[in-house]
Amino acid sequence: MRPILALLAFTAAFASAATAQDIPALEGLRKGDMKKLVFHNEAKDSSNAKFVTMQDDPASLEDFRGKYVLLNFWATWCAPCRTEMPMLDELEAEFGGDDFEVVALATGPNAPAAIRRFVEDEGLENLTIYRDPKQKVAREMAVLGLPITVLLDPDGNEIARMQGDAEWNGESAKAIIAAMLGGA
Repeated sequence: MRPILALLAFTAAFASAATAQDIPALEGLRKGDMKKLVFHNEAKDSSNAKFVTMQDDPASLEDFRGKYVLLNFWATWCAPCRTEMPMLDELEAEFGGDDFEVVALATGPNAPAAIRRFVEDEGLENLTIYRDPKQKVAREMAVLGLPITVLLDPDGNEIARMQGDAEWNGESAKAIIAAMLGGA
């Protein structure tokens, strides 16, 4: 009977973590470089600024409402950013869908041709790349340095932030995402 009670308590902790109200449950999943992921005590506003797709179509964070978003600010010239992009691609392949999406936002002066070449060279197949050429989103969200990764809840609010690169395809990152999605 005890193993069943333990399993129910474990499941309940993850279900509440999925609403970002049980921050300690999510924080407890941080191992290794994921310890740099800082969960906020209260959700913060994100950005209303527009950015663009690789085809120069307008986009905004509003387009992703209704799902958890891992928003990664990166640049082609940023070595740590380049290192983590294949891991983010893998995370999107595993968890991407109606409830979760990795949004890779190239911020600042990133030539579209250089972005396309990088995506092709790295074999990135699952990420949709967006551009913030005038750094409007980055400025509104106080992005100082790259890479910066922000977790947004389905209402578009920032619930956690990490400065620096991470092993986004590692067990700890996947456990956090799964917990946010309700143990998916």
